[in-house]
Amino acid sequence: MPSAQTRRSSTAFFLLLVVVAAIAIGSHPTHGFAEERERKVRVRVSPAYPDIARKMGLSGMVKLQVVISPNGSVKETKVIGGHPILVTAAVDAVKKWKFDSANAETTGTLEIKFDPGN
Repeated sequence: MPSAQTRRSSTAFFLLLVVVAAIAIGSHPTHGFAEERERKVRVRVSPAYPDIARKMGLSGMVKLQVVISPNGSVKETKVIGGHPILVTAAVDAVKKWKFDSANAETTGTLEIKFDPGN
């Protein structure tokens, strides 16, 4: 049976491996995030603030994952988070955005801010 010191050393080594793996994975984007930063927005359509959200004084952020086609149009959107009342307005607006052209599709995230004062 391994000693307590051996178990602690093994546990520490395992934790070190987990941390190193997390850093390695986090430092190499796999979904085109680096490429998207290079693709500037050419046409940005502001979302229409929903009347019900305005009446409720609702504000917040909607986070979307977007797939941008090589020609710069938004091919696909996926909601990652945000208030359900605000999501449709954000998706409708982002689908009208245009980005720089590129050689391939890119995927990234966008955050759309809603503020009743605007």
